[in-house]
Amino acid sequence: MVPGILIRGIIIGFSIAAPVGPIGVLCIRRTLAHGRAVGFVSGLGAATADGFYGAVAALGLTVVSGFLLEERLWLRLVGGGFLCYLGIRTFLARPAAQAAPGGGTSLAGAYLSTLLLTLTNPLTILSFAAVFAGLGLGSAGRDYASAAAMVLSVFSGSALWWLTLAAGVGLLRARVGPGILVWVNRLSGTIIAGFGVAALLSVRA
Repeated sequence: MVPGILIRGIIIGFSIAAPVGPIGVLCIRRTLAHGRAVGFVSGLGAATADGFYGAVAALGLTVVSGFLLEERLWLRLVGGGFLCYLGIRTFLARPAAQAAPGGGTSLAGAYLSTLLLTLTNPLTILSFAAVFAGLGLGSAGRDYASAAAMVLSVFSGSALWWLTLAAGVGLLRARVGPGILVWVNRLSGTIIAGFGVAALLSVRA
């Protein structure tokens, strides 16, 4: 039973993480600018948040999920504002004359920023809840061992996606010079800020 849950959890985590949104754009830009380690650690922040929301869905923590969904407008406001800030900062960032070999930014900062950004999107709970229900992986029976296996595998699947993305983008890093990075920063900053504006506008809807 547990091996099957692990495989399905990895697939779920990988699939939910894969669509390229603001976190994906941010990780691609950080990988190009600072290297694979920073890009991957940024992705791990998102994977941790995915694991948390997977735990909420798998364990049926209705109090937590209810609170997060009830406060989703405030969370969108915070997340949207943070995305706008990151977008502007990324747009104005000047690339170094030469790429840093190990990563030119704080790994802790990279991790925490994507963790907080992903946590401000509590509707992710609905994605996990819908998938779990469809696969019959809800919290019926309070099988905590299966729930723990599911959470671990969801995190692993999400982390696998970010490792794949960072490794793939890292292969292009040596070919990306400062001139191209300027445009990468501008494009990435515009896209990230665009997601932030969309989040803020949704608060008013």
